[in-house]
Amino acid sequence: MAQEIERKFLLRDDRWRDEAHAHYHLKQGYLTNQKNVSIRVRIDHEGRAHLNIKSYTLGISRQEYEYDIPREDAEEILETLALKPLIDKTRYLVRHGEHVWEIDEFRGDNAGLIVAEVELGREDEDFALPPWAGKEVSDDPRYLNSCLIQHPYCDWPEVVRSRKRSSDKA
Repeated sequence: MAQEIERKFLLRDDRWRDEAHAHYHLKQGYLTNQKNVSIRVRIDHEGRAHLNIKSYTLGISRQEYEYDIPREDAEEILETLALKPLIDKTRYLVRHGEHVWEIDEFRGDNAGLIVAEVELGREDEDFALPPWAGKEVSDDPRYLNSCLIQHPYCDWPEVVRSRKRSSDKA
């Protein structure tokens, strides 16, 4: 069985940007997002396309299967079959300690959201927490990409209030 073990954190500040050694754009869409499974199509930074099937479980472990598909098929699926909005993000890679962290900066309806993830080999694996990593949100379903299509960041009550206060000052 294929398994993904991942911990997810919000960020305290932008210090991670100085440590990023690579970044690239990702576009992905979900074909289904049910209580037990999500099915995603993604076009990566090298133009390769993948079909991903992931169990829907909270916490840091889930089943995950990924298969290459033709890019033309992926583009058509994203355009015609994927739930909207699509997930549009820039992924930054930052080495800290023994791990490479993936930091996703979202665009579109999820603009303003930045989340750091670290993949582990086992659930109880030790890892160095970077100084820029803040609150852990691994158990918060709102931060799952599959949930961001149904409840985009721009619609979260605390984000709406924050943006309203900012526009009131202008």
